[in-house]
Amino acid sequence: MAWTWRFEKADGTEVQPAVEPEEFTTQGDAESWIGEVWKDLVQGGTDQVILSDDGTKIYGPMSLHGDEE
Repeated sequence: MAWTWRFEKADGTEVQPAVEPEEFTTQGDAESWIGEVWKDLVQGGTDQVILSDDGTKIYGPMSLHGDEE
């Protein structure tokens, strides 16, 4: 399995993330990583993310703006 993130603007347009992503072997690893870098991603222009497992969408879009919206 390969857990990956898709990085998007609020309108769903894919964007290049400010922090280089990797492929994760577990959902927990992917979620821990996003928890560590989400502020950098927001500063770089990412508004929301989608988590996928081997190309299958698991959840999202999930806003990175938290309670701001």
